[in-house]
Amino acid sequence: MCSRDWQHPYVNIFKHVRLEEWKKASREGDVTTSMDKTIKSSVFRIRGSVPASNYIQIPKSSSQSLGLTGRYLYLLFRPSPGKHFLVHLDVVAEEGQVIRVSFSNMFKEFKSSSTCLQLPFVCGAAKGSVYESTARTAKQGLVGPAPERVRWVCLVLDLRYLLSVYLNRRYSHLKSLKLGSNMSLKNAMTSNLLMDPGVCLSVVKSGAVVLGEGCAPMPREMSFPVPKGSNWHDVYDYIRFPSDGMKMPFDSIQKGQINQASEVCDSPEPQESVCVSLSRPVRDRVSLIQQITTPKHRPKHRKVTLVTPTLPEVPPVRLSVPAAGDPGAGGRCLDDGGVHVFATPLDREDEDEDIITSPLPRALSHSPVVEVSEVPCAEVTRPISLPATKTSHQRKLHPDPILRLNRIIGFGGKTMKNVLWSKLGDEVIYPCHAVIVAMTICSGKQRFFIGHTDKVSALALNGSCTVLASAQADTHSLMRIWSYETAQCVALVNTHAQSLNILSFSYSGRVLCGVGRDAHSKTMLVVWSSESVLKKGVVSVLAKAHTDVDIRALKVSCCDDMRMVSCGFGNVRLWRLRSGSLRSCPLNLDQLHSLEFTDLALLHTHALGDTAQEHTLFVSSKSGHILEVDYAAVAIKNVRRLLPSQPSHGQRREKQTFNSGPGIAVSSISVCEAYCATGSEDGFLRLWPLDFSSVFLEAEHEGPVCHVCVSGDSLRVLASTRCGSLGYLEVGSRAYTTLMRSHTHTVLGFSIDGIRRRITTASSDGTVRIWDMDSMQQLYDFISEDTPSSVAFHPSLPVFCCGSSSGCLRVFDITTASMLAQHRKHSESVVGCVFSPDGECLFSGSADGSLALYNSAHQEIPMLRVLGNVLAQGVERAPDALVVSGDSSRLAFIGPTEHTVTLMDARSLDEVLRVDVSILDLDSPKLDSALKVCFSPAKSSHLLISTSANKILYVHTHTGKLNREVSSVHKKCCWSLAVSEDSRYLLTAGCNALKVWDYNMALDVNSQVYIGHSEPIKQVSFTPDQMGVVSAGDALFFWDFLAHPQEAMIRSQPIFNSPSKAGPSGDPGAETDGMLLSSGIPRGSAPLPSLDVTPFDRTPQDAFGELSLNEGPSLARSPSPIPSPARSPTPKHSSFLRVTDRSQGGASPDKPANELGEDNLGTSSPKVEPRPDCYKHFTLRYNTSAPEQGVVAPPPGEEGLRLNAVIGYNGNGRGNMVWNPDTGLFVYTCGCVCVVENLHTGSQRHWLGHMEEISTLAISHDAQLVASASGSDASSKSLICIWNVADGSRRNSMSFHRGAVQSMAFSRDDRYFLSVGDYSEQEVALWSGSCFELLSHVRAPWPLHEALFSPVTDGLLAAVGSSGTLFCSIHTHGTRTELQVQSVCAPAEVGDAELTSLCFNANGLLFTSTSRGQVCVWDCSTQRCFMTWDADEGEIGVLLCCGNRLVCGSNSRRLRLWSVAAVQALRPQNTERTQDSSSPAVLLEQEMQLDGAVVSAAFDDAMDMGIVGSTAGTLWYTNWMENTSIRLINGHKSKVNAVLFSPDESRFATCGQDGSLRVWALPSNELLVQFQVLNQSCECLSWSPGMASACVSGGYSDGTIRVFNLNSSEMEMKLQPHPTAVCALQYSDTGLVLLSACRDGLIAVISPVTGATLRVIGDHKGAAITCIQSTKKQYKEFGLQGDELWLAVSADRRVSVWAADWKLDKCDLLDWLSFPAPAAPENGDVLPPSLAAFSPCERGVVVYTGYGVTKDITFYCLNKKQVLRTIMLADWALCLSVSSKGRLLAVGSKRRVVKVLHSSSGRFQDFTPHGDSVQLCTFSPSGRQLLTAAHNEILLWNTHSL
Repeated sequence: MCSRDWQHPYVNIFKHVRLEEWKKASREGDVTTSMDKTIKSSVFRIRGSVPASNYIQIPKSSSQSLGLTGRYLYLLFRPSPGKHFLVHLDVVAEEGQVIRVSFSNMFKEFKSSSTCLQLPFVCGAAKGSVYESTARTAKQGLVGPAPERVRWVCLVLDLRYLLSVYLNRRYSHLKSLKLGSNMSLKNAMTSNLLMDPGVCLSVVKSGAVVLGEGCAPMPREMSFPVPKGSNWHDVYDYIRFPSDGMKMPFDSIQKGQINQASEVCDSPEPQESVCVSLSRPVRDRVSLIQQITTPKHRPKHRKVTLVTPTLPEVPPVRLSVPAAGDPGAGGRCLDDGGVHVFATPLDREDEDEDIITSPLPRALSHSPVVEVSEVPCAEVTRPISLPATKTSHQRKLHPDPILRLNRIIGFGGKTMKNVLWSKLGDEVIYPCHAVIVAMTICSGKQRFFIGHTDKVSALALNGSCTVLASAQADTHSLMRIWSYETAQCVALVNTHAQSLNILSFSYSGRVLCGVGRDAHSKTMLVVWSSESVLKKGVVSVLAKAHTDVDIRALKVSCCDDMRMVSCGFGNVRLWRLRSGSLRSCPLNLDQLHSLEFTDLALLHTHALGDTAQEHTLFVSSKSGHILEVDYAAVAIKNVRRLLPSQPSHGQRREKQTFNSGPGIAVSSISVCEAYCATGSEDGFLRLWPLDFSSVFLEAEHEGPVCHVCVSGDSLRVLASTRCGSLGYLEVGSRAYTTLMRSHTHTVLGFSIDGIRRRITTASSDGTVRIWDMDSMQQLYDFISEDTPSSVAFHPSLPVFCCGSSSGCLRVFDITTASMLAQHRKHSESVVGCVFSPDGECLFSGSADGSLALYNSAHQEIPMLRVLGNVLAQGVERAPDALVVSGDSSRLAFIGPTEHTVTLMDARSLDEVLRVDVSILDLDSPKLDSALKVCFSPAKSSHLLISTSANKILYVHTHTGKLNREVSSVHKKCCWSLAVSEDSRYLLTAGCNALKVWDYNMALDVNSQVYIGHSEPIKQVSFTPDQMGVVSAGDALFFWDFLAHPQEAMIRSQPIFNSPSKAGPSGDPGAETDGMLLSSGIPRGSAPLPSLDVTPFDRTPQDAFGELSLNEGPSLARSPSPIPSPARSPTPKHSSFLRVTDRSQGGASPDKPANELGEDNLGTSSPKVEPRPDCYKHFTLRYNTSAPEQGVVAPPPGEEGLRLNAVIGYNGNGRGNMVWNPDTGLFVYTCGCVCVVENLHTGSQRHWLGHMEEISTLAISHDAQLVASASGSDASSKSLICIWNVADGSRRNSMSFHRGAVQSMAFSRDDRYFLSVGDYSEQEVALWSGSCFELLSHVRAPWPLHEALFSPVTDGLLAAVGSSGTLFCSIHTHGTRTELQVQSVCAPAEVGDAELTSLCFNANGLLFTSTSRGQVCVWDCSTQRCFMTWDADEGEIGVLLCCGNRLVCGSNSRRLRLWSVAAVQALRPQNTERTQDSSSPAVLLEQEMQLDGAVVSAAFDDAMDMGIVGSTAGTLWYTNWMENTSIRLINGHKSKVNAVLFSPDESRFATCGQDGSLRVWALPSNELLVQFQVLNQSCECLSWSPGMASACVSGGYSDGTIRVFNLNSSEMEMKLQPHPTAVCALQYSDTGLVLLSACRDGLIAVISPVTGATLRVIGDHKGAAITCIQSTKKQYKEFGLQGDELWLAVSADRRVSVWAADWKLDKCDLLDWLSFPAPAAPENGDVLPPSLAAFSPCERGVVVYTGYGVTKDITFYCLNKKQVLRTIMLADWALCLSVSSKGRLLAVGSKRRVVKVLHSSSGRFQDFTPHGDSVQLCTFSPSGRQLLTAAHNEILLWNTHSL
């Protein structure tokens, strides 16, 4: 069907498919052939009450297509009398989108979505029948079953028009027809000609009738016989849609007046609606593109204006209006080429009126506005024909679209369970009512899948992340198939189900399975083939099955697309698709048959040949049982029950058994190869090993966890809760990030704080929440006892008021979390509360009709006046029933009745004006009532009123005169209004749609419509800066307002005229020279709250009425610059709600996050950009610690500690390693230390001066200077240090950039120095290379990743960033230096990829790389890219060039060497690009694979050898000539858990969360051996005693202990004495036993020879053991036998001391110490650990520190049973070590301090070389050395006496 010629002039569809043979078409149900007496022809008759079961389908299969391209579809049919029929047409647009067009007499109203149109059909009756006369006089038309005397119909559908007008798409072809029950069919036809059934072919041939171009008579096979003497239109109905119909309030298919097709020409494309003013019988015809309002009649002898279309390039048509008695005044149908409006004959009562026509200015043409002075009442005598070759240019609202959906605050709707990961784990997909959102987790950017008309009930994503399936919760559930990359719907599937709540793709994506309910509420399972959905848009049903079993979850097997598994109440079933049928097999559950199974997870292993795990299924239940099933064998392998953790040691009163108590109610389960994740009703997300032996990580949520999902790389776990929160847990870092919070019910109203960019919302879920408008994060949560109904922000202060359903009005100060006032003057719900724009007054209105005025300028906000029965009663007008004018002089509301609107003086509440809206429409049979009111800006002096008649009235605020009237505003009533500040735009909200209007209604098409909400919109508003629109209903939608900047006026005038005053909160920050800045303050990015996951520690509940952080550690807030005035005491009822502050730092409460600081006051600080989505951009490692202020360094030469070596390299830095091959200078960073290492000897020098993590380094070309940079966040300035290489002194220190420094570079002559800020600032700073003074700085248009000076051209530098390349040139004018910047966008070949790194070659060519692995070559002279090629599969982060060789390193862990010798020859002489990616100009020479993404590199001039750094914390020496790579520096990538010297001090060992146990040599600090255990964390270690020290043991998070032999480098033994993680490990002093302890407090005594557990000590049971230590003692010392003492310390501050003789198997308790402590702090801070050790210098003395009344170290004597002394500390100790030499102690703190103390004198010294909390410290056995660790930084110190 590639050619369309065969389809001209028409295609008889029934004949084309040979319908009577039923080979190319199908029939279902009662379909017969009979003879019809009326048309004397054989017809197809379809009977049956259910259209889904009785139909004709053309073509036979849904995968086939008719491919008919004719514009018009002709259908000859007759509905069955008294019955309903249904017709479906599948039409394909040029973009490939399939649109379902349906019409039926069952439909009550018109409905539309992006892929569906539903059109009501009004059946006509025989002429003269009672039904016809009833329909003629009906106001709305008769929709319903066909009448008894229904006639045959010739229906003509303009398919091109339907797609063009309603969906803004271009018609391609007709795919299929589905003709439902209760109708008789003669034929169907498609054609590009408009055919008239009333004109005979013979008459046209004779020339008696001349048809227009594009028109033709009806062919014989499609014609109806006409009896002699009759007119065709008297016997049959001719219906053409569009352009036919008259009475329906919205688009419908019905018979209109007789329409001669011969007078109609082809309408232009694209179709534009045309408006014509009509007479009274035609009312309110509305289309999706424009709103057409019928003018009203006025008394005669008044001037009448006739509104006619203004059509460019068409000669003006003067319309003559005949007199009443003129025969030509008969009603004629006006055909406007696609306009849904018709002119009909004037009624008898209008014939006496004098009708005068006059031209109308163009500004009023096509306006749906009726001016009061106009009386339009005219008739058009003939249709207006437009040439087919001309297009109508109508004036529309521009730009189109004027709104763009930016972000949504909301989650869930139908269910909270449908959340998914993308394949790469960078996006989260979740439903938000009718919209599907894909959010990038690193930036928060959202993409939207819009098309559903109801709430989404199910989601599924295929394994390759290319196809997304979704279903909506509707009576007739529809399923949409989306292309995930483009967010376009590729297929629409009718599921034939009443509801569909489960969808599951196979991993290959070839099979899609769904579970729902049929019409009889029976469970139905459907399997579709989705293999060709992206290519052909076809989804076919493979099988369908009905079952009586309950199905709660279903998954398609990982290894077989034809197998599925499901679970539900009392059943687990295995399904198999074979030969087109679904069969199931139940799993034998035995005693578990009564369990309620909730979810299941398939273990998808990637290990080759591991078929056992490939067929493993985990099923969860509400009772806590977890079934491990081998579904290949249909057998249960294991049944485990998850029980809650037991009470702590201090709370336990009696012994409990393992099976006591209820199990954990698991609601969701997800599994990977490493662990299993469960979500439960108790609010916990828990991670378990696959044997479920113990929980190794858990996170508590605010509500029940309803869904969990493990990412594809197993690094993150997604969790959703029933309270509307969505977040994910980073398994490696144990950090929890909240992605979205949401109200759980309808948002009733909102208010915006334009200064602080916050928005507060009130919801029917009983909460009031405050959100940051930029980050979408919830800042505060107010939980109320009653339901909030209305909220309003103070115009300048951090204060808001809240009205509730109980009638109470409360005012809160956010900064202090206190209630300023509470008033109970209303007896019913508050329907509106609002501050005046000047902040002086507060108003509240109630459903009981009362109105109250308050003085909001006073501290206590007293009430001034209360009026009763002034508002219209009822809650329908909430939440914004009250409005105040912009000048704060007038208050408007609806009342005292629903038909009147009252204006009052805002300060006295004296009535000024009253408008009765019920008398404005005299022709309406019922009284009109007002719904909402809205003030326009002061210059317009309008009060806008929306009414129940679907109108908006423009009333003058001074005279009450009706200036303008807009009709047919929405399909239903308009419930919210808003006007822009420049009076150019009007927002209206009705039902689920949002409209933007031209305020003056002066255009041809005055509005644009936007959908997305699934529930009625409650409120809509412009943002204060006029750059956005907010709509609220089911969720909070933020739209970008795209009006031209010249048209969108940003407020620059003061909101009020009187001087600003400090209000109740005393916040002066919003006042600047007496003018309130509503939009002049730049927007800032609010901090993103995150959840600090601390295993097994729960945050206590906050008291009511207090402001506290219930997630994460609290951060200190800066005090307000001006103290707040004294306040009245908190009212007695202030505890009615709980205030939860979810922000974590950032700006202080009294100072907005976006407020200008002192150093940039008066400048414009731009909005912070989101972090670029590329690994090249530096990101600070998450760090909750803060450096200690005021630390005094010890005097030179008297230090008790001297830094000897730094172990490791910071793989988190970018470009943080430099190497000069000529001088041998080698510098790298670890934490906040710069390490200068001699590559020949291994000796180190250290440059100390930074307090934060160093991000990058730069070296001068003469290798005499090195620059280092560090920074924290955007709230503080970074530090740049310049170091002298010769002596290691710090030459200069500079601070300019806020946030981190991304890149630094020296110019080729070292004259200039360049620094680049990160994405939060985007500043490029140029410094003097001699004195390092700031010369110039500019802000880049996008975030930059790297910058370099040109080695060829003086004063030229280049930088690459998110959107392109910057070419900067340095210009000097006297003492002034300028940077001139030219920005060039990335070449088109790279698409939307970011440019990540760059380098120059010796010829001045610039090489840049992209985030997609491409390399671009630029000619710097023309600033054009002339060549690109694909250099890597991943993102390239490092690029170096020397000579003809180019090295690139990427996050694919590859290092590649390219030959680029031929590139120079391809350099064009003009600006044309001459090379593409297929050119052989480059050659890959060599490639190396490293252990991580490449972050830094340095090579010699020949590019033969170099040093490369990776994210794994490794520095590699690479040699291209030998093709070798050798580890130079190695360290831990993740947190270090333990460090320990060997007994002979020849080695030391470390272990970390990455599961590695490493042994290092002393004094070379070289890595000797590394033992790696996958998917486990090594928690502790211990050396075997003796000088040989041949064995080292490690304790792991799965409860195992592994013993490694260093001589053989092999594991000797693996033990598992504990069910939970091993947290302490210690060999006895003699080495006869190994003591181990776990987190449940049990201590095991193990034989290191046999591995047997000799005994278990449970005295500390219930509290985790923090440390174990042993030492020698005399045999009968302390009165007990034994030669050894050992102690154990638990987290409950208890220390047990034991005397043991392991040879005799004796172990006796010597002493039990309990240290008192106050209650845990309410802010949820993690308590410091309890630590203890034996003092080697004082026999029988135990040194203890931990949480207590004071911060100190306690010395306890075992002999005297008393405390000898204490030493006070400045901060809690996180680690403790006692030296055997010089009575020294070492402690580390959260303030990054290593403190060394003398245990007798108390003298101490502080050292601050670490960049994080110091969690580990340990002295060597001789006391000469000390190891300290903070996160992954390990420092080795030499000790000296104090």
